[in-house]
Amino acid sequence: MAENLQDKRTVLAGMFRDWYLEYASYVILERAVPHIDDGLKPVQRRILHSMQTLDDGRYNKVANIVGNTMQYHPHGDASIGDALVQLGQKELLIDTQGNWGNILTGDSAAAPRYIEARLSEFALETVFSPKITEWTPSYDGRKKEPVTLPVKFPLLLTQGVEGIAVGLSSKILPHNFNEVIDAAVAYLHGESFTLLPDFQTGGLMDASRYNDGARGGSVKVRAKIEKIDNKTLAITELPFGKTTTTLISSILGAMEKGKIKIRHVDDNTAATAQIIVQLIPGTSSDKAIDALYAFTDCEVSISPICCVISDKKPQFLTVSQLLRHSVDHTRHLLEEELKIKLAETQEARLFASLEKIFIEERIYKDREVEEASDMDAALEHVDRRLTPFKPSFFREITRDDLLRLWEIKMGRILKFNSDKANEKIAALAAEVEKIEFNLAHMVDYTIAWFRHLKEKYGEAFPRRTLMRSFDSIEATKVAEANKRLYFDKAGGFIGTSLKDNEFLFNCSDLDDILIIYKDGTYKIVRVPEKQYIGKKIVHIGLFKKGDRRTIYNVIYRNGDKDAYSYKKRFFITGLTRDKEYNITKGVPSSRIEYFTCNPNGEAETVKVFLRDEPNETGRRPRAKDVLVNFAELDIKGKEALGNLVTKYQIADVKLIEKGRSTLGGREVWFDRDVLRLNYDGRGESLGIFQGDDKVLVITRDGEFFTSTYSESNHYDDNILRIEKFNPDKIWTLALFDASLGFPYLKRFQFEASARPQRFVGAGPDSRIMLLTDTVYPRLEVTFGDADSVRAPLEIDAEEFIGVKSFKAKGKRISTFTIEGITELEPLRFPPEPEPEEEETPDENPQEETKQERPHKIEPGDLFDFAENDNNDNQATENDEATKKDI
Repeated sequence: MAENLQDKRTVLAGMFRDWYLEYASYVILERAVPHIDDGLKPVQRRILHSMQTLDDGRYNKVANIVGNTMQYHPHGDASIGDALVQLGQKELLIDTQGNWGNILTGDSAAAPRYIEARLSEFALETVFSPKITEWTPSYDGRKKEPVTLPVKFPLLLTQGVEGIAVGLSSKILPHNFNEVIDAAVAYLHGESFTLLPDFQTGGLMDASRYNDGARGGSVKVRAKIEKIDNKTLAITELPFGKTTTTLISSILGAMEKGKIKIRHVDDNTAATAQIIVQLIPGTSSDKAIDALYAFTDCEVSISPICCVISDKKPQFLTVSQLLRHSVDHTRHLLEEELKIKLAETQEARLFASLEKIFIEERIYKDREVEEASDMDAALEHVDRRLTPFKPSFFREITRDDLLRLWEIKMGRILKFNSDKANEKIAALAAEVEKIEFNLAHMVDYTIAWFRHLKEKYGEAFPRRTLMRSFDSIEATKVAEANKRLYFDKAGGFIGTSLKDNEFLFNCSDLDDILIIYKDGTYKIVRVPEKQYIGKKIVHIGLFKKGDRRTIYNVIYRNGDKDAYSYKKRFFITGLTRDKEYNITKGVPSSRIEYFTCNPNGEAETVKVFLRDEPNETGRRPRAKDVLVNFAELDIKGKEALGNLVTKYQIADVKLIEKGRSTLGGREVWFDRDVLRLNYDGRGESLGIFQGDDKVLVITRDGEFFTSTYSESNHYDDNILRIEKFNPDKIWTLALFDASLGFPYLKRFQFEASARPQRFVGAGPDSRIMLLTDTVYPRLEVTFGDADSVRAPLEIDAEEFIGVKSFKAKGKRISTFTIEGITELEPLRFPPEPEPEEEETPDENPQEETKQERPHKIEPGDLFDFAENDNNDNQATENDEATKKDI
């Protein structure tokens, strides 16, 4: 009994395996994966064949097409209807009429009884050729259907395809019609070619990792986003595979999660896509665009899989291999058609020659024919009469040829025209010669075929997707700071839910929080709702991975109270969340005596006060304090020991002087949408700033002031000019002085002033007429009202008035009524400056302000630059303040 049960299990397992393999093979070969020769899935091939049998040049109801296709396809009307709509929406093989849905909005087509279709002219020219088509019985044996259609074009590359089978899938991206033809011609010429996808929905594409469409490659596709104004964005083109519905859903999802600040989203899509995104006031449009790419379906990554059926099994190819096969197959089909046409033309010429001989020689009137006892005798006589002409024929004359001659009707014989017959034979001979020439030059003939297709149909297929190289967008930089972080000092908690405690700063869900403790340990954690972190904390701040401009200045005791104290400057570029690190060397009882976080590498000066107590050697400090200038220290790794400050106990550390940045310059940008400075490349560049450089702001109401280049600065929306302050730049101003009632011209230099200063007259109604920083400006003054008859006045500003204070009144331009003042092209230019090396932001901030041993910082997250005590002591001996201490 047990043996029988085991045998049944074995048989069942074998049956399951066999049936599953049969099913998998059927799905792969007969449903989901296209054939390499015609680029069609079976249902698509059957639809096109069915439409060709119904074609009479007029539109057919889709319901009729679906019903007719069911004679060939065994899977029901739904699958046929869906496949037919997809083919119609590609706008290549099928002409449509009615509501066929919208690939932009995702709206479905109307019911099959309401819409119509017919084969396009392109399909009729390139897809069908019954004489060279291989046929097979349909699923029920009643009809014949093509094994593959003789498609004389790389259809699969142009249309693209997507299908999921059992154990594998196929995803071939669509390519541009004209570019496919150009690549085919290049291949036939033996030249190299490159094919990149092109999508009906347009958009932008980065195909740097396309990998020729092979497995493992990918393309990034973005929506095209345009700025209508500072508060409104318009999405006018969609990523491939997305609709306005799915795109808006992803935008609203990101908005609900607080990753992007949006007030409203409207879908105005009609013939073209248009999604209007209304931003919340105060939101940067540039940052919002980056956030849309980072957090929504405005950017998607697509991984192609070029899988096709070849030799009755799936094969994975590249796009180039697929194109070469399609072009070779097209050349083979064209050759087969030419051979058939050659045979038909030769037959037509032969029969025309036979007919001419039969009629002109009046063979039908021969007495032997009229008196022949039977048909065979008559045909034998006709054959004998043709014997002198047989050497000119390309083949032997058969009985069928003689029967065709015998069947010529008397009416045709009576109407026979010898000249027209000669012309027909000559035309057929020329056609034979032409076909033979084409057969002997198949490469050139195939090239001409492709060029004919491009000339005839290519205009309807411009490239819609633009090629771009995308910069990677860091989500943490574009995420909106929609959370407020609080700190409970008494309880030792931080979190976004502790709203009754000390507010620290705004942050986003993607940010990391850096926590530094009094004992020198530190770690990063995610932004929590509530988390216990302890009480002995010296710093809580946002952590930016890879940030080399935020420099930490620290003085710490490396051990118990009698241990030495060290000073160092370092940056932190990369950490693992919730893992504990140490600023000190990890000796028990170590502690931080002084700590600052400097976003732009500032280096302050502090005074370290010492306790009047003996150290472990029994010595007392000779001085009561030590002066520490952090600008004298190199920026090292976070694990470096640092330089010796003192061997005695520290009582206190006090700030003496705030410091300047010791890093190289950095590029500063001004974002007019939010009226803020930034270092992330948003808005317009103001140049490279460092040290005490200032930003000059000129307002529309005639005031100016200078500010620092901190990204925390806020500005009003009445800015006329904003740029890097140059105290030597000479400005030329035409103004209307309301108190005097006349226009004046003056030249001056702005001065550094944190307080707004007025440079346009004294009265509030005085206004700017023209402001320029051209070195040698020329102005044209036009007159108005009663003085409009006067000729325009040209003024050379440098000759008209000298450079004075910005407070000067200036020189009156004219007492006549002035219509306007415009700037002319200058006639003189300043001499070209000597070429200098362009100053760029310092990517590796390590400023050496004193002559010390150079120290190289290698890229990476963790650095170990700890020095031994001898080196630190040698460095200390060179420090005057420390000498005095010792």
